[in-house]
Amino acid sequence: QVRLVESGGGSVQAGGSLTLSCAASEYTYSSFSMAWFRQAPGKEREGVASIYISDGTTDYTDSVKGRFTVSRDNAKRTVYLQMNNVRPDDTAMYYCATRSRLGTRWYDASAYNYWGQGTQVTVSS
Repeated sequence: QVRLVESGGGSVQAGGSLTLSCAASEYTYSSFSMAWFRQAPGKEREGVASIYISDGTTDYTDSVKGRFTVSRDNAKRTVYLQMNNVRPDDTAMYYCATRSRLGTRWYDASAYNYWGQGTQVTVSS
C-alpha cells in the first residue's frame, strides 16, 4: 500500500526552527524524487523544495533559499525539511509528495502522483 506520512509540524515563533519528516513506504520511495509543497488558506499549493532520491540534488523556491534545507535518509525512506529562521508567511499546511513522471518540473504539483495528509506549520510574529 502506498503511503506518505508527514510529521513535525506545530507552532513556532518567527525566527525559530522546525524539522518536518516524511516517511514513505517502499513502493513510494522508488519514485525518482520527492518534494515538499505548502498551501496557505486562500492560496495555491506551492512547491517549497525537492530532492532527487538517487543523488540528493535539491531545488528550492526562492523565498526559502538559505533558510530551509531538504534532505533524505534512504535507509529510513524518509525525507526531511529543516526550516530555520521561519517567518509568518511560512504558515501553511505542508505536504510531501513523490514524483515519477520524467520531463516534469519539480514545482509542478500535477507531476506528483502520491501525497501525504499534510502537517500544519504556524508561525507567529
